[in-house]
Amino acid sequence: MSSGFSNSQRAEVLTQALPYIKHYSGKIVVVKYGGNAMVNEQLKQQVMEDIVLLWLIGVHVVLVHGGGPDINDMMSKLGKQPQFVDGLRVTDLETVDIVQMVLAGKVNKTLVNLLQLKGGRAIGLSGVDGQMIQADFKDERLGYVGSINKVDIRPITDLIERGYIPVVSTVGCDENGNVFNINGDTAAARIAGALGAESMLLMTDIAGILLNKDDPSTLIKEISLSEIYDLKRNGIITGGMMPKVDCCAQAINDGVKQVVIMDGRVPHSILMELLTDEGAGTMVKGDNYGYKS
Repeated sequence: MSSGFSNSQRAEVLTQALPYIKHYSGKIVVVKYGGNAMVNEQLKQQVMEDIVLLWLIGVHVVLVHGGGPDINDMMSKLGKQPQFVDGLRVTDLETVDIVQMVLAGKVNKTLVNLLQLKGGRAIGLSGVDGQMIQADFKDERLGYVGSINKVDIRPITDLIERGYIPVVSTVGCDENGNVFNINGDTAAARIAGALGAESMLLMTDIAGILLNKDDPSTLIKEISLSEIYDLKRNGIITGGMMPKVDCCAQAINDGVKQVVIMDGRVPHSILMELLTDEGAGTMVKGDNYGYKS
């Protein structure tokens, strides 16, 4: 079936992507996978295709994932009602067992399998493996919800050096053997910072940072950290966007070159963001960084 593009048009697209391929090849890109792209089957397939394509052209992709809907589904099957405080899941001992089973088991291995079906080589990790994500209790009201103390990147870098795509589920542990549920965006930011990643892509169900949250045409395509602080002070960034931009700031301050709050509802948004001029969301960068205008 014809796609409607001529061979010369296809060649032109590939030629335009060349500077971006050269820039990102050999660099680390952390993808925080979540939102609708994780539950919509067609989008899920496209995300895996994007990641494998990047891997094939030499980009070191690290896929970090949560799995809230799957956790809720399993809790429902076990007759347990999810509870939340300030948007964070209350996690008692029974719930943390469910979280670990779902994230480090079902979700993680499903993603590994999908990447391999698309032609990639992937290995799944949880933050417990190699004590990669070391955490402590965040708030006694939340139970086994963790605040990250340290990230040991060696399990990830070992896999990258051996040519694998690391797939990381966001559970952590402490030196006493406690297992913690970790916020996925926070974990991705800390992992990206520890890796010195070139870019972190934060997949969401929104277009990006909007000057008017009800008007998608007010999307800010590029913003610096200092400009983000101004928008927070002026009440433009509020609500659920606040923790996401805080994660962006964490990653940038830890040394990540750029972070993109990306619309994961757009097909092949990862490739659009990394390999085209168009982009697929809001790029957040340090005040002294200016690769992509």
